[in-house]
Amino acid sequence: MFLIVGLGNPEADYSKTRHNMGFDVINKLASEFDIEMNRTKFNGIYGTGIIENEKVMLLKPQTFMNLSGESIIQFKQFYKLENSDILVISDDIDIEPGNIRIKRRGSAGSHNGLKSVVFSLKTEDFARIRVGIGKPAEDVELIEHVIGHITDEDYVQLEDGIVKAKEAVKTILKDGIESAMNKYN
Repeated sequence: MFLIVGLGNPEADYSKTRHNMGFDVINKLASEFDIEMNRTKFNGIYGTGIIENEKVMLLKPQTFMNLSGESIIQFKQFYKLENSDILVISDDIDIEPGNIRIKRRGSAGSHNGLKSVVFSLKTEDFARIRVGIGKPAEDVELIEHVIGHITDEDYVQLEDGIVKAKEAVKTILKDGIESAMNKYN
């Protein structure tokens, strides 16, 4: 089983923000594959299903971004998953909107959600897809850029990256991460 985790903040207050790109990818996957995201456990909302003939669990931690790892480690331990069974999807300011980057492993950089995952798993050895949100304009604070609500027009550009990330998940499950990296990086 694969645990596919989208990082974000609880959607009631933070939907349609750049920081919730991970949640948006999970929502697209759930919609396409009729996976009901209606169960709660370990401070997360999740659903199970089949994508590309692989059993998956889609997870949206509800701990707020900077504590995302707390939910993920509990799922990992309860379901006896290996790090190779975990795929984390997050936003990234260093990637232009509409683009994604796939990595087999790596540092968390400045991303507090990924820092929490690395801390909780005690390793940087897990796959991730980073969805580009771009850097803030000079007159905009970083926090406002990532958690401030965005216009429908701006969201259209971000949605290109969300769709690419959804397709990359399918490629990873079907053909492996190397194939996805070659196709999308």
